[in-house]
Amino acid sequence: MAHVTIQEQFFRIPPVTRWYTTACVLTTILTHLDLVTPFQLYYNPSLIFRKFQVWRLLSTFLYFGSFGFNFLFNLIFTYRYCRMLEENHYHGKTADFLCMFIFGGILMCITGVFVQILFLGQAFTIMLVYVWARRNPLVRMNFFGLFNFQAPYLPWVLLGFSLLLGNSVAVDVLGIAIGHIYYYLEDVFPRQPGGFRVLKTPWILKYLFDQRVEERYEPLPEERPGGFQWGQDVPNQPNQPGNDDEPR
Repeated sequence: MAHVTIQEQFFRIPPVTRWYTTACVLTTILTHLDLVTPFQLYYNPSLIFRKFQVWRLLSTFLYFGSFGFNFLFNLIFTYRYCRMLEENHYHGKTADFLCMFIFGGILMCITGVFVQILFLGQAFTIMLVYVWARRNPLVRMNFFGLFNFQAPYLPWVLLGFSLLLGNSVAVDVLGIAIGHIYYYLEDVFPRQPGGFRVLKTPWILKYLFDQRVEERYEPLPEERPGGFQWGQDVPNQPNQPGNDDEPR
């Protein structure tokens, strides 16, 4: 019965979030068991284009490091904000969500050539957090009981946290920059005078994925809009991107 319950909970997670976070966990397990090594996973354009190790285009987004605080921190944030985006802003629009993944991944791979970041998973997480935060500007959050702030400041709070821990902030800056580019092209520019939607989801993705939407899926109450467990919701939170009263 316990196994059935876990299985049911697993398949209640929306599909993109479910398989992305599962792939991240499995990648870490494989490295922990020494079946693969981080040297086989990191982003290296030379090995990709000269030796055709094309799997590195994906594996660089799946590895958050060995089991420990950094892995757990990134995995929780990835799962939380990826899920909230998918089940609120992209519910029934799996293809559009995948298009966001592809757009962000391509920009990060191009930028990674110049900034020499070996693993792009953390930057991808920050991108998801940034987009969610900009689309939920009225959500109030609390950082470990230290201070309160509005959701749009969350990516910058995380950047400051990385700085305090002595980590490089280049990854956070990359995630924020690409998250802002996506948010501007998808939510801001199309609503400007003379604007139009720049990012259009290919029909093949809509054909493959949007016809397979889990119609009976209902978000868990604790997973509805509201930030991480350190935060609290604000009533009448707008749920749709590009709301007219949303700050630009």
